[in-house]
Amino acid sequence: MEAAKVRIQTQPGYANTLRDAAPKMYKEEGLKAFYKGVAPLWMRQIPYTMMKFACFERTVEALYKFVVPKPRSECSKPEQLVVTFVAGYIAGVFCAIVSHPADSVVSVLNKEKGSSASQVLKRLGFKGVWKGLFARIIMIGTLTALQWFIYDSVKVYFRLPRPPPPEMPESLKKKLGLTQ
Repeated sequence: MEAAKVRIQTQPGYANTLRDAAPKMYKEEGLKAFYKGVAPLWMRQIPYTMMKFACFERTVEALYKFVVPKPRSECSKPEQLVVTFVAGYIAGVFCAIVSHPADSVVSVLNKEKGSSASQVLKRLGFKGVWKGLFARIIMIGTLTALQWFIYDSVKVYFRLPRPPPPEMPESLKKKLGLTQ
């Protein structure tokens, strides 16, 4: 689907719908047309998703620890949602950075016939895979912030449980010698 979407978006006149694009791609390149971008697509999505969750959670913890002048339990719901938005934006910046090189390869790969991921990567080079990063940071930062904000807002609106920031288990604190 990604390959067809990119062809429709980046090659004017190629096709207007998936129904037009898919048979044309198959006729031109065979089944390979739909799967040649799977590895770089995974190289984009897996780090992106891992960063989205890990960075968000750690950023929320850090904001409450170092920036917000009171504990989360004493913050109003709107104050907590501001923290959610800021943490989501910061997580989005990191998502954009870790996934941008693979996104560049996927974008070029899916709009060219007959290229492989390694050929595109070699042709783009180190500098080429980073082109457009600032725009991607703005886009992904905003998108990720809004995703986390909407998610948390729904939980607040419907009074669903919102877990407290995670704490280190006592057994691990003892193992690391952090308890008295």
